Amino acid sequence: MSTKQTGEKDIYALDEINASHPPHLGSPEVIVSEVHNAVLGEEGEGGTRRELKPRQMSMIAIGGAIGTGLILGSGTSLARSGPASCFIAYSIVGSVVYGALCALAEMSTLYPTKKGFAGHGTRFVDEAFGFVTALLYLCKYFIVSPSQIIAFSLIIRYWNSEVNGAVWVTILLIFVIGMNFAGIKWFGEFEFWCSFTKILILSGLILLSLIIDLGGVPGQDRIGFRYWKDGKAFKAYKEPGSLGRFLGFMNALVLAVFAYSGTEIVGVTVGEAKNPRVAVPKAVKQTFWRIAIFYCFGILVVGMAVDSSSTALAQANSKGTAGGANASPFVVAVVQAGIRFVPSIANAGLLVFTISAANSDQYIASRTLYGMARDGHAPKIFMKCNKRGVPWVAFCITSPFMMLAYLVSSSNSLTVFNYFSSAISLFGGLIWVCILSSHIAFMRAMKAQGVSRDTLPYRAPFMPYYSYYSLFVICIVCFFKGFDAFMPFNYKNFITHYIGIPVFVIGYFGFRFFKGVRSPSPAEVDLQTGLREFEELEEVVDIEGQKLTLKQKAFSYLKNW
Repeated sequence: MSTKQTGEKDIYALDEINASHPPHLGSPEVIVSEVHNAVLGEEGEGGTRRELKPRQMSMIAIGGAIGTGLILGSGTSLARSGPASCFIAYSIVGSVVYGALCALAEMSTLYPTKKGFAGHGTRFVDEAFGFVTALLYLCKYFIVSPSQIIAFSLIIRYWNSEVNGAVWVTILLIFVIGMNFAGIKWFGEFEFWCSFTKILILSGLILLSLIIDLGGVPGQDRIGFRYWKDGKAFKAYKEPGSLGRFLGFMNALVLAVFAYSGTEIVGVTVGEAKNPRVAVPKAVKQTFWRIAIFYCFGILVVGMAVDSSSTALAQANSKGTAGGANASPFVVAVVQAGIRFVPSIANAGLLVFTISAANSDQYIASRTLYGMARDGHAPKIFMKCNKRGVPWVAFCITSPFMMLAYLVSSSNSLTVFNYFSSAISLFGGLIWVCILSSHIAFMRAMKAQGVSRDTLPYRAPFMPYYSYYSLFVICIVCFFKGFDAFMPFNYKNFITHYIGIPVFVIGYFGFRFFKGVRSPSPAEVDLQTGLREFEELEEVVDIEGQKLTLKQKAFSYLKNW
């Protein structure tokens, strides 16, 4: 934001506040000064900047979560568990994800802190809980970022398998570093269009699968629910009979958690949103429909178009991520229908998925470490930002972990990727546990202090019961996550499946012991600090909110959708 633009905005805001502002808020000049700091960053030029637009937040909220877990991982889930198990599992986990996002939205709209959702844990539970929430999230993105870069190097082998994977790793590393240092404006716009591309490609694959199922391909009859008959709807996994079908369903739940992992990114971007009290609820509401369409309806359609017991799907799953687009059940359906040009387009789309994921993962990792420093749980030097609002010291600490991707040069790179994936899903599940636990503590504090839910800027449906339901379900899934590591017992799989739990326990109780942390009672929780700044921020009329023509409104609607 230039000095001229900033000055014009301050004068505009001052005129508005002079016209009508409550006397108890202080002088208009003070209000504008505080709002100016809130827009640029809480440390002025030295902090992150609130320049992420609502349309970017909305698109990032769902597009950031669409990745290889949905496009590729759904094939493994379908082959092991059957289409009905997959559809039910994706629907249940989708409801949990939406519950976690609603909980996050209620807290983030009231307190749009730059500390991330770990700051909510510190405020509403205790300091140790806030620390371990950030620690889990940081550990997740130390792992997920190199895993996405490995996926990129494996997927690109679809066209050229002779070039060493380390070459592709280096290219993507340089790109991610450059994009993250460009600042939030460039990051937000890049992720907006990447997310738009993801949604476009996924919509095309879902539509093609539906056309195939309904008999829209010349020379082929209607499939309908043919592949759900003869015991294929609920397949047995590891064991025969009812136990095997139950294990198949649990495996589908676990893989669904991996597919949905990352949807909570909106809780990180809130610290750099222009108007979080408008952008966050909008992003969450739109996410509900996108979860229903792209995840639940998508898995339903592909389960109708592809035989879960087919040799083609089994061969695709055996290749894993190294098979590129050919490993996707959506592409399997298209290839079997005789449509030849789609696999190359889908593979190019998968590259966009991994590039976007690697880029946003590093953004999240650096902002998480920045938030820990703001929360007092990491050295203050990690709060240091450049003139673009990039926490460059924090980024210099998180970015070297991307070099783990050079493991791709070894012969067992696919095995390394699978180990990373196993650890990521538990860390993701535990993050949702932390968000929901913080929200439950928040609601208890409001009740104890006599604060009505009607005072919240955003009120989610079915609360507080929705948070309790979501927390119960995700705890069950985390507990059963690594059951196949015992059939037979494999210590490597056991460690990768459950490594997040000892990190949580040791991190939480270790912090409590060394810091002497005392958990506040619900009546002692601070519900006031930080409210004033954002109440005043709402009084400023954003220049972007000027009246639009019908043509401009139509374009704005399409762009924001």
